[in-house]
Amino acid sequence: MRTLLTHATLIDCVDPQAQADCAVLLQDGKIHDIFPAGSAPAVGDAQVIDLKGAYLLPGLWDVHIHPDYFQSLTDMPLAEQVTLFGHKMQQALLESGIVGLRCAGAHNYMDVAWKRAFDSGQHLGPRLFAAGHFLTTTGGHFLTSGHALEVDGPYGWVTAIREQIKNGVDHIKMNLSGGILGPAWDLHRHSFLLPDELKAAFEICKQREFKVMAHATNPDAVKAAIVAGAHSIEHGYILDDECIELFLKHGTWYVPTLSISHLTPGQATNDWEKRWVKNRNLAVSLCCRADAAADVHQHGFLKALKAGVKMALGSDIRPLKDAALLELGLWVRDGATPWQALVAATRNGAAICGMGDQLGTVEKGKIADLIVVGSNPLDDINNVRRLQLVLKDGRIVSDKRAKAS
Repeated sequence: MRTLLTHATLIDCVDPQAQADCAVLLQDGKIHDIFPAGSAPAVGDAQVIDLKGAYLLPGLWDVHIHPDYFQSLTDMPLAEQVTLFGHKMQQALLESGIVGLRCAGAHNYMDVAWKRAFDSGQHLGPRLFAAGHFLTTTGGHFLTSGHALEVDGPYGWVTAIREQIKNGVDHIKMNLSGGILGPAWDLHRHSFLLPDELKAAFEICKQREFKVMAHATNPDAVKAAIVAGAHSIEHGYILDDECIELFLKHGTWYVPTLSISHLTPGQATNDWEKRWVKNRNLAVSLCCRADAAADVHQHGFLKALKAGVKMALGSDIRPLKDAALLELGLWVRDGATPWQALVAATRNGAAICGMGDQLGTVEKGKIADLIVVGSNPLDDINNVRRLQLVLKDGRIVSDKRAKAS
């Protein structure tokens, strides 16, 4: 099947300038050709879709997600939790144009199950990269989430990692330190692993060629993870100058998850943020911890951004249809340009998942996972919310043009 998208204002996420009146030919699920303004392509047997000047860009990625949290199967039976997770991911694709997701921990390998279902075409959904459980120590981080496995000692870590590999994960998620949202003993300034545990965990991942997604929230944990060979650092709530130097030296990715420290009643600045905060109804104690961490988090984020650290957008919040959109807004609020935020959520999202050669930009030969929005997100990043079309593999899977008009 051939589809020609005409009169598109193209934001390809390679060139920071929007290109007016382009045409893009899609064939066999890929971007077959791109025609600049004034170049009239032959239509042939292609289906023609006139975008009428709307903005065509790569689909969005959220590279730090979890299913909803239920502390026990009495809150929601397992089968219903798995079904809900799939529904929420499909919502993210169809309602918000989130074409790619990287999971940071999900119990019972529900992310692996949905990855296989989406990849096989059995169900429509975004491209999903699975972690299985996230691994932490006894008395580690976010045990009440239901997605954690507590493991101790070098061979405890090795066994747990091998178990994740056996069950079909794409990467290994390690929680090396505490967090903002947790009990009094789960603090983001504390690191959890002993040196021999850290060494064994990273050695088995290197031996089996599995990338490590490292939850690291303080300078000691960040440095230890980068030196040990982490593919990405998640959160990095506190970063010092040496952290930045190590990011650059080792080419390690940084996923800042600003939403965790920034989305509280006292910090919400627009209707989307205020609505999310109201629905979330976070405990006052957790809001206080987030508020106290926010400025330092922003400072490290800006330091990394200005230094040229490789950064991708991940939200760590739910519902998934809102998460990446809120995180995009926070990137810009904290000092990124709309272009930097958009690249983090498109080109860099695909790249951190090892798919940068196939996805994440609008270029000839790449897979046609695309979105169309009504106004320019380079003027206002929240214009990504003005969604008109979502395409996956060159096929329209969501059409909101009637509603938009």
